[in-house]
Amino acid sequence: MTALIVATALLVVVAGLLVGSKPLGLSKVLSVLLSPDGKIESILVWTLRLPRSLSALLAGAGLAVSGYLLQALTRNPLAGPDITGVASGAVAPIVFCFVFLPWISSVYHPFVGLAGGLTAASVTLWISRGGRGRPLHLALGGISVSLFLGAITTYVLLLSGPQTPSLLFWLSGGFQGRSWPQLLYMTPWVAVAVVGAFACQRVIGMLALSEHASIGMGLNMNLWKPILLVLAVMPVAGVAPVAGPVAFVGLVSPHIARLLKPQSTLWSIALTTAIGALMVVTADVIARSIALPRELPVGIITALLGGPFFVYLVQTQSFSLKGGH
Repeated sequence: MTALIVATALLVVVAGLLVGSKPLGLSKVLSVLLSPDGKIESILVWTLRLPRSLSALLAGAGLAVSGYLLQALTRNPLAGPDITGVASGAVAPIVFCFVFLPWISSVYHPFVGLAGGLTAASVTLWISRGGRGRPLHLALGGISVSLFLGAITTYVLLLSGPQTPSLLFWLSGGFQGRSWPQLLYMTPWVAVAVVGAFACQRVIGMLALSEHASIGMGLNMNLWKPILLVLAVMPVAGVAPVAGPVAFVGLVSPHIARLLKPQSTLWSIALTTAIGALMVVTADVIARSIALPRELPVGIITALLGGPFFVYLVQTQSFSLKGGH
């Protein structure tokens, strides 16, 4: 199943090379991919469309893994970068740097986002009793933190002057104009989180039992909880400076993976990663083809898809908001 989803995502990447303000035929795209010639079609594919689609693919994988790790860490089905305040925590200080500290190189923005995301997640976990409260506690705590940070971000935007339109588009989430340097810039942050999640799969499997059972099996919670939290925030910190906040991917992808009943934690992580990549690259293709010659922010498409799913999660009987998880 994972291989099928990955293959579908790669097909969507190829489809993304065909669509745009100047549509290209499949034979032309394949020709340009195999032998770039420097002509307009080659520039469109290699300079504009391919790095953009691969950035969407990578960002989706990273955000999905972030959501999976947050849900495993808190054993809470409502956890995700958006709901726990991680996304807002990463975005707010980056916007502050854009407006008030423009001399700080964008290379350091992921580190700024990492610090902000970790702080926001820590406050949310504290509000929800270390993640041990009911799912609703975590959701309300995260929404409160997100609203507070969102208000700060809005205030900073009001002071940004001519930068406001570009920052607003960035805050909607999107990959317009993303190039190879930005893809490479994002890759290490996502790669470390994905590889780290696979490396920690036994720990994640133990956490799925209960905290008391995990401790009884010899798991050092004081060591592993911070490690998993850092791994969960890293993709958001890496993706946010490039694409802004892309909503609901981290919340929805792990749930879709569970519906497919993976046989182990390892396959669950792999499925979640593939589903997140497919979601975002598909949303990106829709965003730039549904309203030609204009394009919509990818965050709007993922929110339109993920919002109803979040409502379904709250209403479903697959977990109870009244008594744990």
